[in-house]
Amino acid sequence: MSKIVYLGTLSAKHLEKIHTTLPERWEIVHGKEEQWLPHLEGAEIIIGWNNKAAEACLKPNTRLKWIQNWGAGVDRMPLADMAAYGVALTNASGVHAYPISETIFSMMLAFARNLHQSIRNQERNDWKSTGALREIHGATMGVVGVGAIGEETARLGKAFGMTVLGVRRSGEQAPNVDRMFRHDGLGEVLRMSDFVVNTLPHTTETHRMFGKQQFAWMKPSAYYINIGRGGTTDTEAMIEALRSGEIAGAGLDVFEQEPLPKDSPLWGMDNVLITPHNSGSTVHYDDRALDIFLENLQAYLGTGQPSRNVVDIQKQY
Repeated sequence: MSKIVYLGTLSAKHLEKIHTTLPERWEIVHGKEEQWLPHLEGAEIIIGWNNKAAEACLKPNTRLKWIQNWGAGVDRMPLADMAAYGVALTNASGVHAYPISETIFSMMLAFARNLHQSIRNQERNDWKSTGALREIHGATMGVVGVGAIGEETARLGKAFGMTVLGVRRSGEQAPNVDRMFRHDGLGEVLRMSDFVVNTLPHTTETHRMFGKQQFAWMKPSAYYINIGRGGTTDTEAMIEALRSGEIAGAGLDVFEQEPLPKDSPLWGMDNVLITPHNSGSTVHYDDRALDIFLENLQAYLGTGQPSRNVVDIQKQY
C-alpha cells in the first residue's frame, strides 16, 4: 500500500477531498507528531517538511518520491539531498498573491499617509499633525522579483494609477508592468522608484542583493518594502541607510535572523514598519494550498510526476 504522510492534522473536509482523488491502495496518515512520525520512512509522498522528515527519508533506498511543501520558500530545505535521492519537490507558490499584495499596499499606504505615526501618537493620547502627507496615486513602484505576488502587486498598482517597473531574471514582460528589466537593470529601477518592493526568493544569486550600493541608488524619499526573504538584504546596510536618511523608511516582514532579535535597532525606528513574517497568512491558506496539492496529485497518479510549482533545484525556486 502506498502512503501519504501529512505533517499535521487535516480537516475532515480536506481529508475527504484527498480520499476522493486517491485509489483505494493509498493510505493517508496525519494528526499529531506521534501519529505520523512512525510512518515517515514508508511515505511515498510527504505534505509539509521538517528536520525529522529529512532524517527519516533522505537516505539511500528511500521510498519517498515527492514532497509538497506547504509554503513557497525552499531556501532552508536540503535541496541537494533531495536531488541526489531523486525526490521531486513542489511548493505552494500562488497561494500568497492576495494576502501578500494586501500587506504591501498596507505598508505603502501607511507610509504615504503617515498612519504609522498616527498610531504611535494615538498610543500616547497625542493629537498632533504627522507632517506632510503623500499619495501613492501617480507614484512609481519598482517590483523586484516579478512572480505571482509581483504580478498581483502590479495589477493593484495600476488601479492606483501608479507607474510600475519590474525586475525579473528572464526579463520577460508581465501584465500591468510598464517596463521590465533584467537583474542588471536593478540600479535604473531603484533610481526611478518611490516605492521599492522586494518579492525575491533567497538563492545564491539573490543573497544580499540589496546592500549599501543598492540603497545609495534609491531616492532619499523612497521606501523599501521586503516581503520576499530576509537573506536578500544586508541588514546592517539597510539600518545605516535608514539612519542616515538615504532612504525614507522600510516596511519589513522578513529578516536575515528570525525572530528579529529584541535588541535590533529596527524595533525602535519611527520610519520602520515590522510584521512577524506573516504577510502570507490568510484564513484561506489551507484551502488554496490543498488545491495545488490535489492538482499535483492527479498528475502524479497519472504520470509519476507532479506538474505544478515544481522547484528547479539549480535555480533554488
